[in-house]
Amino acid sequence: MPQPVTAPIGVVLARTAKTAARAFDHALAAAGGSQPIWQILISLKTTPVANQRELADAVGIQGATLTHHLNGMEAAGLVTRRRDPENRRVHLVELTPEGEQLFLRLASAAIAHDERMRKGLTDTEIAQLADLLHRLAANVTDS
Repeated sequence: MPQPVTAPIGVVLARTAKTAARAFDHALAAAGGSQPIWQILISLKTTPVANQRELADAVGIQGATLTHHLNGMEAAGLVTRRRDPENRRVHLVELTPEGEQLFLRLASAAIAHDERMRKGLTDTEIAQLADLLHRLAANVTDS
């Protein structure tokens, strides 16, 4: 079997994803947050009042993991939780003014990170990259 001329695309993609994710983690941490907190805040910005199940689905994490993050966020004054008056078993989550402020800081960090990632790439190249990444994902899904 001949030796490949380049590293397998999956290896390159995985390494790139880890590097980009690590850089994003650092950018968010410098702004006072983390990826899970950012995901929760951005979800609450698009759905200002969400129940915990909806929020867990939107963020893509298990309910227990979300509860852990929400406990910390509530203790830090970033969110409030209250029982849904129509269904007492459901907790509704809302951003506080402090949560809004953190969202703005993290949004600035996310935008700066995205600009850094795009540095040296044209709009056409970014569109091509997005297309290629979608095609790679489609190649490995069962659909």
